Amino acid sequence: MYIYDDKIEKQPSVEIKLPEQEHSFNKHDLLKKSPLLKRILKARSFQFLVILPNLLVFYVIIIAGLIGTPVGNRNIAIVFIWILWWFLLIAIMVPFASRIWCTVCPLPFFGELFQRMALIMVRIGKTFNLRNKMFGFNLKWPKFLSNIWIQNIGFLTLCTFSAVLVTRPFVTSVVLGTMLLLGTLLAIVWRQRVFCSYVCPVSGFLSLYSMASTMELRSGDKDVCKKCKDKGCIRGNEDGWACPWFEYIGNMERNNYCGLCMECVKSCKNDNIALNVRPFASETKIKSLDESFKGFIMLALAMAYSVILLGTNGTVKDWANASESGLWGGFFIYAGILWSSALIIVPGVFYLFSYLSKRMSGVDSVTVREIFKGFSYILVPLGLLAWIAFSFPLMFINGSYIISVISDPLGWGWNLFGTADFKWQPLLPEYLGYVQLILLVVGLGYAISRGYFVSFRLYKTDKAALMGLIPMAGFALLVTMAFLIFFIG
Repeated sequence: MYIYDDKIEKQPSVEIKLPEQEHSFNKHDLLKKSPLLKRILKARSFQFLVILPNLLVFYVIIIAGLIGTPVGNRNIAIVFIWILWWFLLIAIMVPFASRIWCTVCPLPFFGELFQRMALIMVRIGKTFNLRNKMFGFNLKWPKFLSNIWIQNIGFLTLCTFSAVLVTRPFVTSVVLGTMLLLGTLLAIVWRQRVFCSYVCPVSGFLSLYSMASTMELRSGDKDVCKKCKDKGCIRGNEDGWACPWFEYIGNMERNNYCGLCMECVKSCKNDNIALNVRPFASETKIKSLDESFKGFIMLALAMAYSVILLGTNGTVKDWANASESGLWGGFFIYAGILWSSALIIVPGVFYLFSYLSKRMSGVDSVTVREIFKGFSYILVPLGLLAWIAFSFPLMFINGSYIISVISDPLGWGWNLFGTADFKWQPLLPEYLGYVQLILLVVGLGYAISRGYFVSFRLYKTDKAALMGLIPMAGFALLVTMAFLIFFIG
């Protein structure tokens, strides 16, 4: 089978009844409210037209990193990627538009072009049980690797060398070029977007934090999907390609693995696709431990970056930037602390709080492992708001470099738009601490309020859910206080 059997499995006939609040989230379908938006997304040229400009900018960034100035704040590769793109991604795209970056990301472009041998048109044919003609070896991705562990380890590895990555244009270009090449090669050998689904380190944290987004792509009516014989969303047809992410819209309940390519909008014969606006942090289900550990990794990295990039401890900064300081012994200490914190210490502390949750709930029918996995959801709003709070100073303090580098992208003394001599000018630095405080408190509030849904799903009764939530709320509070110390002092 080309499509995994569980993609079109029958919906469960019995499910736990959750608190009424979780079922009362209002959603508004943008495709119903905006016929123009619907026509745009249905256009075969849509994805090509939104990827093309990104592909051109991506090319310029790689070239700038390879042959431009090595001074980070004068090179577009550093300024655009690690100041502008990162801020837009973590503070705007993910919270408000889910995985919209995947819609426009240039990394899978050449691999998908090879698979389809088409920029815009759809090829009709048969590739396994798809109705689209696909090129390449079309091997099936190994089942034991069908998770985000590769993304977890890859992201943690890249971030271990972040001091070099975010300051050296050449290193940034090499990493981006390698990811582009890897995405292409994997597409030649394996089916669909396995690079995006299982390998891309950026995709891993987008997967986790998209659960909190205020936007979702879903089936308009699941009963319509059950009766549908065409299944064009997952198998493809003459109107659209089979979902590159192996997602069946009829079963989809989470944002995690939907790359918003919008092919299902085109291929659905029943016009049954909804692009919903919904309240923040509407999804509360963590399904596997690889997702849980992504939360711990992101939390540990946010803490580490707060010390390295925003803090004043020169020793730690020198350890992290060993390629410049030469303190390789310190670097290995730093790397050891980082990896053990992300994979052992923080999860270990959380496991202890999970055990306390079980004891306080008085429920014996649920295991500590289930509690650990379920409650790891609170790391989604908590971690996302912490990352946004971390990113604000990077943008507001260093954002003026964007204005100057636009005119001189290579740092060669050009002045294309007359802004090359724009002086560094931090924006409202005296208010950043208040902004960070508000963001962290908001993250804490969502972690606790949505954590109640998780607790009720685990413990089944209001009293047990409230008692079981207390230790996890305590963990969230401790994390928030730690970030306040890191950010504000």
